[in-house]
Amino acid sequence: MAVSAAPRIVIENCAIATVDANDTEYASGYIVVAGNRIESIGAGKAPENLENVVRRIDGTGHLVTPGLVNTHHHFYQWITRGLATDHNLFNWLVALYPTWSRIDEQMAYSAAQGSLAMMARGGVTTAMDHHYVYPQGSGDLSGAIIRAASEMGVRFTLARGSMDRSKKDGGLPPDFAVETTEGALIATEETVKKYHDASFDAMTQVAVAPCSPFSISTDLLREGAALARRLGVRMHTHGSETVEEEKFCHELFGMGPTDYFESTGFLGEDVWMAHCVHMNDSDIEAFARTKTGVAHCPSSNARLAAGIARVPDMLKAGVPVGLGVDGTASNESGELHTELRNALLINRLGAHREAALNARQALRLGTYGGAQVLGRADNIGSLEVGKLADLVLWKLDTLAHSSIADPVTALVFGAAAPVTLSLVNGKPVVEDSRLLHVDEDAIARSTRDEAQRLARISAEA
Repeated sequence: MAVSAAPRIVIENCAIATVDANDTEYASGYIVVAGNRIESIGAGKAPENLENVVRRIDGTGHLVTPGLVNTHHHFYQWITRGLATDHNLFNWLVALYPTWSRIDEQMAYSAAQGSLAMMARGGVTTAMDHHYVYPQGSGDLSGAIIRAASEMGVRFTLARGSMDRSKKDGGLPPDFAVETTEGALIATEETVKKYHDASFDAMTQVAVAPCSPFSISTDLLREGAALARRLGVRMHTHGSETVEEEKFCHELFGMGPTDYFESTGFLGEDVWMAHCVHMNDSDIEAFARTKTGVAHCPSSNARLAAGIARVPDMLKAGVPVGLGVDGTASNESGELHTELRNALLINRLGAHREAALNARQALRLGTYGGAQVLGRADNIGSLEVGKLADLVLWKLDTLAHSSIADPVTALVFGAAAPVTLSLVNGKPVVEDSRLLHVDEDAIARSTRDEAQRLARISAEA
């Protein structure tokens, strides 16, 4: 074994699901973290005589998995939860855009804290935010969101979104809430150059992310793709979410969403798309052929009555698929670990029924699948020697899981499991289900206050 001067954390006597290419599991094993990397992993006890061990954890009654990876979210929606609860997507957007268009920097920061806190407490080690609402004079929203993620200690991808199609152009957002095409592209490029880190252990990355076909121009989509490839970053947007979107694309562009995206250069192995609920065989083939990824958001799809995505068919075709919380105005819990269960259960309501997904496939969606979608499968998403030490120690010996023999089944099918320890980059972020670097109670007060302030401003507008 290679000698390392880095401080070591040893976890042993725990079940381990590595989610590697062979789905290697250990009923009782160990994992050694040295610095920010996984140094060794295996069955039985950890190696003897390890030097620089700063912490040794008895994981009896626990399961260790890779940290969860969230692939689609809208943090700002934390302060508009519980509104428009009986609407489909288009009506929900029409109802909420006037309120969202009043957000400012402090609101964005506070909402990001709330969204990040709930995910991190529930085992998310890599978060993602698709932020696309940049009202005029609202301040440095991207900087505020990135600051919140850095303070939380989680790995983070900001998908710098944009909108340039407002009501006057046939879109949904209010006119004052959108950017010009040129302004959006310039601001996106500035954000990439200021914040994107391409290194192996990067804590912050940036993607180019025009919002959706019904809120952006074709020029913004096409030029956004060209910008992303010139800068060497990934691309993200919403696609094929509802039947209304399908109709919109056919009426406006003379083709369905997937063909439209491909015509603008917005398919490829550097692209991932949120939702993808209404995909026909040709659409799935195009995603598989181009290696375009999918962020599957089962709870939000159900909340907005969008439908059931064909996840089993996508996986069979070779499409990379990860899980997403989506905005907390369409997923009020804001927790990704519940999406493991919901992905499995909701997909069993589809054509494949009980053969749609199993527990281990659901766990893979939330870990390695998410890493694939974000372009980081070489460094996170599975527990393997040399990969970054992003992992979660789930407590499964309480009443909630006591009679479920298989730990992966307990985690996915059972109640939400407490997080005893979450490491990001080898550093503790959560212990005993409490965040270590931020004050949860202060965040609760702040998000409540900002939600009330936004409501007042919107009512007065």
